[in-house]
Amino acid sequence: MVSLKRIYTIAGLILAIVILSIVAFTTWYTVDESDQAVILTFGKVEEGITEPGLHFKLPWPVQTVEKLSKETFSLQFGYEEKDGEIKDFPDETKMITGDENIVLADLVVQWKITNPEKYLYNAEDPEEILYDATSSSLRSIIGGSKIDDALTSGKAEIEADVRELLTSLIGKYDIGISVLAVKLQDVELPNDDVRKAFTDVTDARETANTKKNEAEKYKNQRMNEAEGEKEALASKAEGEKAARLERARGDVAVFNKLYGEYKNNPDITRERLVIETLEQVLPGAEIYIMNDDGNTMKYFPIRPLEKEQAKPKEEAGEDNE
Repeated sequence: MVSLKRIYTIAGLILAIVILSIVAFTTWYTVDESDQAVILTFGKVEEGITEPGLHFKLPWPVQTVEKLSKETFSLQFGYEEKDGEIKDFPDETKMITGDENIVLADLVVQWKITNPEKYLYNAEDPEEILYDATSSSLRSIIGGSKIDDALTSGKAEIEADVRELLTSLIGKYDIGISVLAVKLQDVELPNDDVRKAFTDVTDARETANTKKNEAEKYKNQRMNEAEGEKEALASKAEGEKAARLERARGDVAVFNKLYGEYKNNPDITRERLVIETLEQVLPGAEIYIMNDDGNTMKYFPIRPLEKEQAKPKEEAGEDNE
């Protein structure tokens, strides 16, 4: 009896120690800054914990804790990179463009867990669902794009469309994941011969675009020069117009003044106009004023008198020197 009682006592002590140990070690837990936690009460999600530090709960098996990372994950579609080595999966990345060309396309999806409860219990394998949704989205967008866009300038637009479609699919699946970014890594042709042919076509297109741009530049330059010449001619014409108007006004003023003199002394004015006209028409001719009375022609020699008057002036100037 004594030994049996002792056995019960020892067993009870051991059980108590086990229970106390379970209580002691399962009533608290820590959450790192890079983690988030979910409290489960008999398997039912109670609340999510995102604050880092020490937390308390009911002991196991009443409550348990599931910890998930808050970091950003990368899903590599079409290839796998480990320890600096890259392994390609061409069968997964081979797809047909909208203009019926075959290309190989792989990408990276940046994602994170935003709802731990849905991530844990709404799907058996959320990452597999994300991978399949990525494949479906990329094939759908590439299938609606031209090969030129996929290989050259349309990559940014393809990335944006893939992200939009993938985000919509993940939202419908409701697996607690958010897509942050989509980045195309490589889009290339399946073999060297096709790749070289496409490169030749692309180079020819670039050359054509360069020539077109040069021609457009020359056209704009010539048009600017023509506009400048046009404005210069217009400005010159305006100046000539203004000059002729002023000259005409001056001629009118002179005519009006001569006409006034003519009205006062018609004969003298007429003779003066004749002499001035002769001086303009024959600038080097000698002009004489003559009077014809019918029998003898007399004239008044103006030029010899002018020369005689000019000599004394020249001599006086030499003496002064």
